[in-house]
Amino acid sequence: MAESATPIVEIKGVSKVFRLQDQTIHALSDANLSINKGEFICLIGASGCGKSTLLRIMAGFDQPSSGEALMWGKPIAGPDPSRGMVFQDYALFPWLSVRANIGFGPASRGLGAAEVKQIVDKFIDLVGLAKFANAYPHQLSGGMKQRVAIARVLANDAELVLMDEPFGALDAMTRERLQDELLDIWERTKLTVVFVTHAVEEAILLANRVVVMTPGPGRIESDNLLDLPRPRDVASPEFNAIRRVLSAKLHSHHGKKAA
Repeated sequence: MAESATPIVEIKGVSKVFRLQDQTIHALSDANLSINKGEFICLIGASGCGKSTLLRIMAGFDQPSSGEALMWGKPIAGPDPSRGMVFQDYALFPWLSVRANIGFGPASRGLGAAEVKQIVDKFIDLVGLAKFANAYPHQLSGGMKQRVAIARVLANDAELVLMDEPFGALDAMTRERLQDELLDIWERTKLTVVFVTHAVEEAILLANRVVVMTPGPGRIESDNLLDLPRPRDVASPEFNAIRRVLSAKLHSHHGKKAA
């Protein structure tokens, strides 16, 4: 099949320069990355290394200054429902119920009420929020809000889910539970996930590839395929061997000035 031979996302020689008052900020420099359908990719790197900028380019919110970003071989020209973004701060509509937040995308695409309800019911069940379907965001915990945000992206028929430190604001127990739930959803739906995190352990726990970025201007320092069986044990010697390797790569640039 032609589709399976083409990466779902290709980042080719992408650089991004921002103007901030009288400063020029080089966020990305000649970044190259190829992502196949169904992969779970984690991007790690120091603050300011361009992880979020790269994610926003994949989403279509920003355009490269040079190079190209492609989905299924076609330029990413702007936002599209096929690419869903999940943020750390949830970005839910506070005036809409859980059900209405999840159904917003399908309804906006002009689907009938019965079809929207069927889609919403499916994804409310998938993220375990059936009892809270009529609640509003202010009535939910942080973990529940993030479940709604994930369900909203999935209900919008996304093929690619882009996650910008989605569990960063959650307590440790909630974070662990949502990591498990996200992996379960990924395995069941065969989605493609690109997940930004600062935490090496989280990256190894979730991803089948961990991409390490250099400090700004961000480049791809290394692309690491993880050959670890699931479920993964953070206390195992194999897990900790990978953690040491990735931590060394992550910290090898500290104190260096980008050229």
